[in-house]
Amino acid sequence: MSKILRILIPLIIIAALAGGAWWYFHRPTDKDDLTLYGNVDLRQASLAFNGAERIAEVLVEEGDMVRKGQVLARLDTSRLAPQVQQAEATVAAQQAALLQLKNGSRPEEIAQSRANLESAQADALNAKAQFERIRVLTANATSSKQDLDTAKAAAAVADAKVDVAKSALDLAIAGPRVEEISQSEAQLRGSQAQLALVHQQLVDAALLAPFDGVVRSRLMEPGEMAATSKPVFSLATRGVKWVRTYVSETNLGHLRSGMRAKITTDSFPDKPLDGWVGFISPVAEFTPKTVETTDLRTSLVYEVRIFVEDTKDVLRLGMPATVELLPGEAPHAATPEADAKP
Repeated sequence: MSKILRILIPLIIIAALAGGAWWYFHRPTDKDDLTLYGNVDLRQASLAFNGAERIAEVLVEEGDMVRKGQVLARLDTSRLAPQVQQAEATVAAQQAALLQLKNGSRPEEIAQSRANLESAQADALNAKAQFERIRVLTANATSSKQDLDTAKAAAAVADAKVDVAKSALDLAIAGPRVEEISQSEAQLRGSQAQLALVHQQLVDAALLAPFDGVVRSRLMEPGEMAATSKPVFSLATRGVKWVRTYVSETNLGHLRSGMRAKITTDSFPDKPLDGWVGFISPVAEFTPKTVETTDLRTSLVYEVRIFVEDTKDVLRLGMPATVELLPGEAPHAATPEADAKP
C-alpha cells in the first residue's frame, strides 16, 4: 500500500501542476484591459511662399512659438513695387476714358460741329450759284463745256461736305454708343483685376503663420530663391496631440470612441496624462515596423489614435508612449476635431 501511495502522490502532484499551468495559460482574460504602445503624433504643416522670388528675410528660428497671422519671412519686393505703380496708372487711364465716354460731347464740341455744318452749307450755296451762272453762260456760248463740268463737280463736293458736317453734328449730340461704353467698362475691369493680382502678390510676399504653433524646422535662408513647391518652414500645432498605436482584430471590438486612457512616457513614467480613444481605422493594414510587440508583428492590425490632453506641452513628436485603457471610466466626449483623421 505504501508503495502505491509513493507512486500515486507524485503523479497527483504532477497532474495538479500540469492542470494549473494549463489553466494559467488558457484562463479567460478581460479583453478590455489593454495596454497599447505607440508614438506621439500631431498635426503639422509645410509652409511655402505663394510665388517665386528671392527671400529677403527670415524672422523666426526653430522652437519659436508663433501666433496665427504672425509674419515668419518676407520676399524681396523691389520688382513688385513698379508693377503695382504701372497697374495703378493703367486703371486711372481706363477710368478717365470711361468717364469721358459717359459724359458725352462737351457743349464746345457740339458748337464747333454746328459751325462746321453752317460753313459747309454756305460753301454749298456758293458752289450751286457758281454752277448756275456758268450753266447760263454755257447756254449763251460764252463759257466752255469744261467750265460747266468743273462747276457741277464743285457743287456736288460742297453738298457732300454738308452731309459730312451734318453727320458729325448728329454724332456729337448723340454721344458715344452703348457698345463703346461697355467695351471701356470691360477694359477697366480687366485693368482692375490685374491691379488686384499685383496687390495680392505684394501681400503674398509676407509668409504668415496659419495657426498658433511651434516652428519645427527652418528649411530656407535669406538669399535663396523661394518657390511654391519649396517649403520654408515646418510648423507644428500646439493643440490636439495623439498617440498613434495599433490593435489586433481580436481586441478591436473592445474599443469604442471616447474610452478613457492613461498615457505615460519614459521621460515622465510617474506623471500619466489623460487621454481618450478618438480615431479608429475601419481598414486593416500590416503592422508597421515601429510596433515592437512580438505578437503583433506579423498580424493585420487597425490603427487607433489615443488623443491626449497635454496642457503643459510635454509630449514631443515621435516620442514613444504607453497607453493604458480604462474601460470602467466614463467615456470622454470626443470632439469632431479629435475624431477626424488628418
